[in-house]
Amino acid sequence: MTTNFADMATEAEVAAVRAVVDGLAESWAANDPDGFADAYSEDASMVLSGDRYFKGREVIRKMTVHQFKTAHKGTTLLQNIVDVQFLSPETAVVITEGGVLTDGETEPHPARALRATWVMAKNGEGWKIAAYQNGRLADQPLQGE
Repeated sequence: MTTNFADMATEAEVAAVRAVVDGLAESWAANDPDGFADAYSEDASMVLSGDRYFKGREVIRKMTVHQFKTAHKGTTLLQNIVDVQFLSPETAVVITEGGVLTDGETEPHPARALRATWVMAKNGEGWKIAAYQNGRLADQPLQGE
């Protein structure tokens, strides 16, 4: 017999997972690399479009410090949650669509449009991002099937 953890997830747990995604966007908007990096678990993995791979919270922090001073300075992050699935009481997968917004944009330019997969894990620190991967969707609409 298979347990359907999605049916067991409380509104509070769903809200807590969503709060991690929302908090990340808030940290991005504030150009706050510490708030951004602290959303990740200590040994988190991050795979970004452009064949970039980062391992560990402190490596993510260092990369984010640089990005907020250069390419992403003054930008915001749009992350529309399109799916949340609990694999266990301590593990959730979140799918988002959005991308990086420059001043005045409400939708990302197709070159900055992203779909992302987040693996969230609940530990002694609460819900943290254990793994994150995104890919560009320049030639495809951002609508789910």
